[in-house]
Amino acid sequence: MAGKLYLVPTPIGNLGDVSRRARDTLEAVDLIAAEDTRVTVKLLNHLDVKKPMVSYHRHNCETAGPEILRRLEEGESCALVTDAGTPAISDPGEGLVALCAARGVPVEALPGPCALTVALSVSGLPTARFTFEGFLPQNKKNRRAVLDGLAAEERTMVFYEAPHKLCATLEDLEAVFGPERPMAVCRELTKLHEEVLRLTIGEARAHFAVQEPRGEFVLVVGGRPPRQEAGDEEAAVARAEALRQEGLPLKQAAAQAAEEFGVKRRSIYNRIVGKEG
Repeated sequence: MAGKLYLVPTPIGNLGDVSRRARDTLEAVDLIAAEDTRVTVKLLNHLDVKKPMVSYHRHNCETAGPEILRRLEEGESCALVTDAGTPAISDPGEGLVALCAARGVPVEALPGPCALTVALSVSGLPTARFTFEGFLPQNKKNRRAVLDGLAAEERTMVFYEAPHKLCATLEDLEAVFGPERPMAVCRELTKLHEEVLRLTIGEARAHFAVQEPRGEFVLVVGGRPPRQEAGDEEAAVARAEALRQEGLPLKQAAAQAAEEFGVKRRSIYNRIVGKEG
């Protein structure tokens, strides 16, 4: 009879967030598959749990996954953990879950810490509908291609980002979504230096141009406002003029208003230029 794979979430910063059920599961299984055994052993020491561990991470998942599956099919039970958060969410653990699903090995997921939901809930942005995009590509061309594909997205968007890539990502977010799009920058969630900044993309880019990014980031970006009824040029001109009052250059204000109201940017631009002489 096959064993069972348990997906055990671990704290994303605060050790007090580990649940009793998570501890009991780690104590009960035959082995623990860890993203980094050096990180996981600290948690196990905190919980006073001693169990055999094997490594399972993105660099060895193609070989480690089938070996863990073999042990599960022989009747052993295994807890899968990441360094922080919920396994299989933006994590190579999804591959091991897929292997188990394909071979009929039971998988049980425990609820627990996840940076995605923590950031979304504290962002102040709409949460009824959202899309999780994980980590964007490191290559600028590929990153822009992904963001361009999200240009019309009306749902709230959530991204993970590392500190050394944050400024480049904010520049690309501004180029695609505009400087006025609202966002929340969530840093070091649940940790000692937790910080949540609720601002616009332009303000975030300017802030981190002078403030060195430190820690791990979750970026929550508001979706595109729903299109207004197409062809309302008067309303589009009024919207562009309001955006100019907020400090946007004429071309950028005309482009944003054109996108929102479904009219031609050139028409808005010419109307405003004509009014101003």
